[in-house]
This record gives sequence, C-alpha cells and structure tokens, in this order.
Amino acid sequence: MNDYYADLGVSREASIEEIKKAYRKKARTLHPDVNPGAEAEAEFKRVSQAYDVLSDQTKRAAYDRGQDPYGGATGGFGQGFTFTDIMDAFFGGTAAGSRGPRSRVQRGHDALVRLDIDLPTAVFGGEETLTLDTAILCSTCTGSGGQPGSGTRTCQVCSGRGEVQQVQRSFLGQVMTSRPCQACRGYGDVIEHPCFDCSGEGRVRTRRDLTVKVPGGVDTGTRIQLRGEGEVGPFGGEAGDLYVEVLVEPHETFHRRGDDLHCTVELPMTAAALGASLPVETLDGPVEVQVAPGTQHGETITLDGKGVTHLRAQGRGDVVVHLDVRVPTRLTDAQRDLLAELAEQRGESRPEGRMSNGAHASRKGKLWDALRGR
Repeated sequence: MNDYYADLGVSREASIEEIKKAYRKKARTLHPDVNPGAEAEAEFKRVSQAYDVLSDQTKRAAYDRGQDPYGGATGGFGQGFTFTDIMDAFFGGTAAGSRGPRSRVQRGHDALVRLDIDLPTAVFGGEETLTLDTAILCSTCTGSGGQPGSGTRTCQVCSGRGEVQQVQRSFLGQVMTSRPCQACRGYGDVIEHPCFDCSGEGRVRTRRDLTVKVPGGVDTGTRIQLRGEGEVGPFGGEAGDLYVEVLVEPHETFHRRGDDLHCTVELPMTAAALGASLPVETLDGPVEVQVAPGTQHGETITLDGKGVTHLRAQGRGDVVVHLDVRVPTRLTDAQRDLLAELAEQRGESRPEGRMSNGAHASRKGKLWDALRGR
C-alpha cells in the first residue's frame, strides 16, 4: 500500500487544510499540461490518489487502520475521482475532449393526474375516461424536428463535437477545459429548417382521452401506474409513465373503514323490542336483515362479503350495519296509555336506574335480564 502521507509530504497529524495546501503545491509542478512526460504523469496520479484518500475522513480512517480505503475496490488512480472530476471540481467544466455531442432524443417526463371515482367503482372496479393535456409525437416531422425533406448540418462553432474548448489560468497553470457548445446546445449539429408545427422539438402538445382500468379495492391515495402513457420525449424519445392518483368521493349511505363498509339504520323502539325483518340497501342490492327481539341501541349486524373487494387478495370485506333505536318523542293519549300499561305489567312504573362504568353496561344488563327471565 502506498504511503499517501509521504506522497504529499505531510505528517500523519496533518489537518485537511494542510493536506489541500500540499496537494495544490505538488499539482502545480506535476500537472501534465505544465510538466509533460510519463514520469510526471505517474507522479501526478499518485499524488492525486493520495489527496483523494487523505481528504476524505472515512477513507483516511480506513487507511490509518491499515485497511483498503476503497473497501476492496481495485487499486489505481480514479477510484475516488478521475482527472475529469478534478477539472469539474476546480473549474465547473470538463477535461478537454472528454464527452462529445449528446443525443437529442430524451425520455419524456412522468406525469401525475387525479381521478375522482364513486364508491361503487372503488368497490368493484371499472373503467374511467381521463382527458389529458400532454405531449405527443409530431405527426409532421415524425420526431425529427425538421421540416419534411430537410436535415441537419454540422455545427460550425464546435465542428460537430458538441462542446467548445477554452484555456483557463489557475494555480495549476494553463488548463484546457470543455463546455457544451451554445450554438448547437451540445448536439453537434443544427436543424437547418425547424418544423413549423413543433418548433423543432419533435413533439407537440395536445388534448387526448385515455381509458383507465380501475381495479376493485382502490382507495383515496392509491396510485395506478400506466407505463408509457406520460409525455413523449423530445425528438421521438420514449414516453414517460402516467401516475393516476385516486380520490374516492363520499357516499350518502356508507363510509369506509379499511375494506369494510359501515352504515346506520334507524329502528323503531317496538321493532327493537319485538324483533323485525328490515330491508337494507347494499351496493349489491337489497338484503333482508333479521333483527333479534330485544336488540339494543348501538348493536351491529354484519353482512359477510358485502364490502370492498380486497385489492391484493381474494374476497371482499363486510358491511357493518349499526342499529339506531329510536324512542318516540310524540305520543297520542292512546299510545301513552299503552306504554303506561306495559310499564305497569313489567314493574317499571317507578324505574330504578342501574349504575355502571359504561364499558360493561350492555353486557351486564343483558345478563341481569336473563336472570330475571326478561
């Protein structure tokens, strides 16, 4: 393993600032543009690698422990950074001649839209139509960006390289760097006659309708990914993806808890006492619900398998019917007499309230009634 401290000429207790200062001093004399030759180039690489390790706290700590600072990576200049990276860090550019022209064709952006659906669609699934404002391939130039029959010409500024070179003075001396050509925007060529319809971009914006298949079981916040339905990229590039975020509208009868649907049914006091058969409307249609005699306010009846379709499993949730026992507030004289007679027969003319902590009131009340034969 190289002695990186000796390569930079610093002590093992050297600070980061001392390491930077030592590296800059050596780089000024060893840089290939200042001191050409294989020996100087090899020394420059060794010094640069030493700086890469000692300027990074994690790598330096591993090196001081006698471990591989690169975590077992193959040794050699360029593990942490290359000469191009040095130029990028110092000057914001790239080493001369390092990249060349870039492609005009690019992938399109992904898009996110909202889809409002009703509860039945969320429960069973279905198809919905979306109207999108998006970018599609230009039919006039078919993505080339030029008028039909025209082509491109090599950029005269960069001679097709897509970048221009310039000389900068620095502490390393004169350094040649490259930047994207502004005349051709880095493409290396120029469209001679841009398409009138797309202004030379190869795509146009339009409004289109899209049919979305909504799976049963979605809920507010669920996102449906449609691959390739996003915006077409410049110059015929691959289309991005479309993400459809679902918003389930409130329902007048049911509210959802997970995959169960909850509703409330008002029940007359007499029906709760005597028992009854009630018609309940579900999303599957009407269902007859049997109410047992003596049903109490707040009790529930579960309709198995009438709820929301499980999104990632077989089957469906349940419908939970909450019973709201209604006590009459307006009575005729005859009705009042009947209730008074009932109270007399049950020994409730002078009722005694039973106190409890509330949590077990319903269960204890039922047990007490059973013991009394009620």
